[in-house]
Amino acid sequence: MRAVLISVLLSGLFSCSLDLQTSQGSDETQFKALVLYENSGHQREYTDAAVPWLKQLATDSSLVIDFITSTDKIDDAFLASYQLLIQLDYPPYGWKEEDAAAFVAYVEEGRGGWIGFHHATLLGEFDGYPMWQWFSDFLGGIRYKNYIASFAAAEVVVEANKHTVMTGLPGRFPIKREEWYVYDKSPRPNVRVLASVDESSYSPDTNVKMGDHPVVWVNPQVAARNVYIFMGHSPVLFNNEVYTTLVRNANFWAAGK
Repeated sequence: MRAVLISVLLSGLFSCSLDLQTSQGSDETQFKALVLYENSGHQREYTDAAVPWLKQLATDSSLVIDFITSTDKIDDAFLASYQLLIQLDYPPYGWKEEDAAAFVAYVEEGRGGWIGFHHATLLGEFDGYPMWQWFSDFLGGIRYKNYIASFAAAEVVVEANKHTVMTGLPGRFPIKREEWYVYDKSPRPNVRVLASVDESSYSPDTNVKMGDHPVVWVNPQVAARNVYIFMGHSPVLFNNEVYTTLVRNANFWAAGK
């Protein structure tokens, strides 16, 4: 009888210990993020580098990051679990009406933060889908026009060094390989530009230029903290400490941390 009693007491203590560890883990979690990413096509190599990097960031920084490759799960209830939505090279077309409506509410009502990368500005008529006008307005009223198909190295110029997203970045930094997009116009009149690409630094040089060429910006006209980062095609970006600092800063700022 005594042995049974001791066993029960020890079992109870072990259960309490597990409950305490679970509670502490929950308290330490800084925020929960959802990553929507492409799992095929031209962006696959970048995704294959970005996903493990984000998983390591989650481990190192006490975050919870979930990953999806389709918008099918997105609705108001699903997004309510997340303080940050990362659109990792996922295009702004092909979304179902209910998915799009939930995303719009998430951004316009500030239910969480948003980070978009690269393919998020592929705005126009693609694969038989019409342009999502709300998304174009959200990103400064732009439309995709062209890109440097042969890729080019270039220097990015920081314009808002006091913004939290740009903390720790030098005034200029190199990007070794990118397919720089050209839009029908600069988004600058409708957004706050944090950084732009110096088109005179393209190597090799190209005629695919747009003049004023922002590549990192925020839209203060919506409630959600948001930041768009154009650079996001080549996996070598994650060997660039300045780029990873930018991405890390964006995660915490957009999540309100």
